[in-house]
Amino acid sequence: MTIRERYEETEKAILSPDACLSANTKGRLNEEEKCPVRTDFQRDRDRVIHCKSFRRLKHKTQVFLSPEGDHYRTRLTHTLEVAQIARTVARALRLNEDLTEAISLAHDLGHTPFGHAGERALDSLYPGGFRHYEQSLRVVDRLEKNGRGLNLTYETRNGILCHTTGTQADTAEGRIVRIADRIAYINHDIDDALRAGVLSERALPTEAVELLGRSTSERINTLVIALIENSDGNELSLGEEIQGVFDRLHRFMFASVYRNDSAKHEENKVPDLMAFLYEYFNKHPERLPDENKLTASLEGKERAVCDYLAGMTDRYAVEQFKSLFIPDSWVGYRM
Repeated sequence: MTIRERYEETEKAILSPDACLSANTKGRLNEEEKCPVRTDFQRDRDRVIHCKSFRRLKHKTQVFLSPEGDHYRTRLTHTLEVAQIARTVARALRLNEDLTEAISLAHDLGHTPFGHAGERALDSLYPGGFRHYEQSLRVVDRLEKNGRGLNLTYETRNGILCHTTGTQADTAEGRIVRIADRIAYINHDIDDALRAGVLSERALPTEAVELLGRSTSERINTLVIALIENSDGNELSLGEEIQGVFDRLHRFMFASVYRNDSAKHEENKVPDLMAFLYEYFNKHPERLPDENKLTASLEGKERAVCDYLAGMTDRYAVEQFKSLFIPDSWVGYRM
């Protein structure tokens, strides 16, 4: 037996009947030879970690645009926190950690610059509409590796597509990521908002502090334990009381942070910036990178421009705007 085959046998022996076994994957878009060492889900995880889109997450906004400080979350640190929470739950429930991690690491690969402000801007500009979870799937299927994609398994791809709203993922592992994503962003956004002075600890809902905990680590710990203790196989639950308080905390964050004018005032600049870039590259598709030019020839220039803008980091989008629309200072030649 190969190392991979031995590991697949171990999965069968120790994982829950509700776990998605790597040996039972529905396969990849394009069939390929199995790895002698790694399972298919381990290969998915490794392909995500080594792709360009994953590296760009470190310079994409999570909540606060261009914060002054080294400790605010980025899209990359958010992704890592989701993976940590999701793996902890998967291990406790004897589900497949490798699949859970692969979905977690890939779930936001298609996110725009400037967080959800960038997503809303592209959604209004691109005729087909824009949703970051669909773009994340497009990244791994079509855009990475110069158009060849990462050729991930069905289960990882399904978890990426279903990680936020609408249809639930086919696997329990994918459904864990959906809950872990929410646990992560609500709690680290509270932490960032406190650091930024947008929130004070006194402003947090009393019931959330009393039931979930005062600190970020306490709240995450409470929610993770509740999820583990109230879940049974494919049925994942935080329990009625915890879920109710968590939902109210989510609504509080929308009212106090996500729609807070003082916290989000810089986002008012995002629609115009994205619109200028979108219009410019639609008028000048010859200025697109080669891989986007190929997309333009196959799927139309608007699709190509949408892909290009979605893949930008915050700072790259700003630099592109400056180089295209802000005149450089002129220095005369010296004789």
